[in-house]
Amino acid sequence: MITDDRCTDFLTVLASAAPVPGGGGASAFVGAMGTALGAMVANLTLGKKKYQDVQEDIQRIIVDAEALRAQLTTLVEKDAEVFEPLSKAYGLPKETEEQQRYKEVTLENALKAASAVPYEIMERAMEAMDLHEELAKKGTRIAVSDVGVGVQFCKAALMGASLNVYINTKLMKDRPYAEELNQKVETMLQKGMAKADRIYQEVEASLK
Repeated sequence: MITDDRCTDFLTVLASAAPVPGGGGASAFVGAMGTALGAMVANLTLGKKKYQDVQEDIQRIIVDAEALRAQLTTLVEKDAEVFEPLSKAYGLPKETEEQQRYKEVTLENALKAASAVPYEIMERAMEAMDLHEELAKKGTRIAVSDVGVGVQFCKAALMGASLNVYINTKLMKDRPYAEELNQKVETMLQKGMAKADRIYQEVEASLK
């Protein structure tokens, strides 16, 4: 399990010539860190008299953030798992017509599976941004800078994962499927980047 390793071990493997983890897994991991920062801000706000009016919201944010962090951590593993079938599909023989047809179908299915994981990473990153948006307003002021850091990590996860969708959709033969997925990614990307920038600017302004 990749995520059972220490951070230093993870980075060593990431820097190596090993095919996994790669950009998708790294995006999920960055998203998990961004979500963890949000959870930290919420935990620092929990039980504080100054923020008693938002305690119910803070408790919900903690639960949601922990669930998202776990999901993003799992997606580090899932991204590695879907790469192996894709790698094998590229290496299938194509000497006969039957082999060519089999390779085409197998590769297409593997490309779709490989694009589904980074798309899910994007979805989870968007959900994490929603929590940061709340925390920018309701979280303790002593850790508001961490909201800004966390939301930028989630933005990086969103953008990184989008590239891992595009690299797979580009090779798909099913162009209507690929183009529909690309459009969903583009829409989510534009919305998420704008939201992350808005939250960051709000945090930055509160610190100056």
